[in-house]
Amino acid sequence: MSRPEYDLAIIGAGASGLIAADFAVQLGARTVLVDRGPIGGDCTWAGCVPSKSLIRAATVAHHARIASRYGIEVSAPVADMTAVRAYLRRTIQQIYEPTMPEALRRKGMNVLIGNAQFLDPHTLEAGTERIRARKFLISTGAEPRIPAIPGLAGVSYSTYQQIFENDRLPQHLLIVGAGPIGCEVAQAYRRLGSRVTIIAERLLPREEPEVSDLLGRVFNEEGIGRIIARAESVGMDGDRIVAKTRAGSATGDFLLVATGRAPLIRALRLEAAKVRFSDQGIEVNRHLQTSARHIYAAGDVIGGPQFSHLAGWQGFQAVRNALLPGNNIGSSPAMPHITFTSPEVAQVGFTQAMACERVGAKKLLVRSFDISRVDRAVNEDDRHGLMKIIARADGTILGATIMGERAGEAITEIAIAMRNKLRLSDLAATIHPYPTYSTGIQLLATSMSVESAFSGLSGRLIRKISALWR
Repeated sequence: MSRPEYDLAIIGAGASGLIAADFAVQLGARTVLVDRGPIGGDCTWAGCVPSKSLIRAATVAHHARIASRYGIEVSAPVADMTAVRAYLRRTIQQIYEPTMPEALRRKGMNVLIGNAQFLDPHTLEAGTERIRARKFLISTGAEPRIPAIPGLAGVSYSTYQQIFENDRLPQHLLIVGAGPIGCEVAQAYRRLGSRVTIIAERLLPREEPEVSDLLGRVFNEEGIGRIIARAESVGMDGDRIVAKTRAGSATGDFLLVATGRAPLIRALRLEAAKVRFSDQGIEVNRHLQTSARHIYAAGDVIGGPQFSHLAGWQGFQAVRNALLPGNNIGSSPAMPHITFTSPEVAQVGFTQAMACERVGAKKLLVRSFDISRVDRAVNEDDRHGLMKIIARADGTILGATIMGERAGEAITEIAIAMRNKLRLSDLAATIHPYPTYSTGIQLLATSMSVESAFSGLSGRLIRKISALWR
């Protein structure tokens, strides 16, 4: 067999592939990065970057609309969606530029633009080129999962891949699905001036039940309509879109389908590479190896949680395992995620239900309080939210949920604590700057640590020692 042309071929140049390629080049590996284009994947073009930019534009409009609450009088905001789209495009371009093919080639890797498919376990066809490599990393991401709703094929609709190119403010936006994408877009478009109706059984169904309830209150206050049921059919009534459910129907002029994502694997010809896969994604072991041991996979394409930061982390771990001795595990219990609604929803580790199932309710210490107990939240007029920590009785942190305007920043402290096996007492003993949202974490951790320390025999002993000392 001839010597492979590359040490590592990476298929997919989203968050996972870009971080993986950077690391491989730093290790001195001959690296080729293959992508159907454009470089950056969903995160840059149809996910994190444009969605957060849209949220920023909507937040500006919202703050103008409620300015009188703070003693500031301004005229009512009017959204120019063509200008909003231009803003989104500018932010995308700025973030894309450092990852353009020319910039990546200057780092020392080869970049090929074209559809990739395996010809055999060591040969890949990319566009019109054929390449060979010793090792491979598949990081092709995911695509919108389209539900089998009767009538949907006959209706014009958008997914997250098209919604951020929209330049028209709908009169009435219908959204099927209430995961992070559906909730973020719903609030953004409502704040920009559209009437919005969400069709789903529950908001953010993977989060704590109290989070779903609180977000429902927020959406109700902002005028976002809800039909708490699954969409059973979709059709046209003249030039209007009608979505029907068992709980009622809604009529609008724009439809967003936000019902999740499916691993993007159908064009790779994985059979030729002897890589096992299913509709749920590519099968990997704990070290991110596929059934073909020289081929690794990372990110959304392997199923499971679909977050850009997780995909990037896994891409790094996969390259480390492929090109260095030993193996790192490709998952972590301290994996935070955030939904960027207002207020934000951030979660890491176990929810209470997960902890009860895996550890047992009697072995847990679970406490939460309203965000109003955090002084900085009061300063910011942060009216809806909570902080919740799930721990073992000995103070080992198993998970946490934070809902508030700075939740995404505050959750990192919990993730670091979990990653480094710190306990509630460590968080409590660390001096936190005041007034910040993180002081709420210290307050809650202190309360839980004291409760744990003063329970049972240890508590009676501490009190006796204190009495003697006095």
